[in-house]
Amino acid sequence: MKALFITSLMLTLLIVAPLQAQEFPEADKSPMDIAMFRAQDKTPLIRVIYSRPLKNGREIFGKLQPFGEVWRTGANETTEIKLYKDMMIGDQTVKAGTYSLFTIPGEKEWTVILNKDTDTWGAFGYKQERDVVRVTTPARKADKTIEFFSMTFKPSDNGADLLMGWDNAYVEVPFTNAM
Repeated sequence: MKALFITSLMLTLLIVAPLQAQEFPEADKSPMDIAMFRAQDKTPLIRVIYSRPLKNGREIFGKLQPFGEVWRTGANETTEIKLYKDMMIGDQTVKAGTYSLFTIPGEKEWTVILNKDTDTWGAFGYKQERDVVRVTTPARKADKTIEFFSMTFKPSDNGADLLMGWDNAYVEVPFTNAM
């Protein structure tokens, strides 16, 4: 029994020691984040899962992300939005469900798109015919530079506005309760 214990201990040390000697892997340069909007009773209404690229001294809109081209709205995998109940986006009703969220940034306005295709990488496989809704919203100038691409919800009458911003620009997308 003692020999079995010593043999097990030696095997454990031979396996674990090299793992501990390795350096901790580098963190993701565009970490994932979640923006949530909840009702007053804390019931989730909207969830967005996205990756947050860093400005890192780069000119973003019009350069890194050209105006007029479909963007995954973040980095890495396509941004995912989940509606826990039917919602109005702009003047269009969207059924509860999970969608990909794309944008087409412009100098004066952005087109915001919810698409049926999920679990995709970037905007490489984007298909317009799979769009569920498209809304346009004015592009706004940020008061100060937004270093990491960021999303948050701002409560509004009967819903919330999804704020998306990076570099010197942001947009607000209205989500309201469907009647």
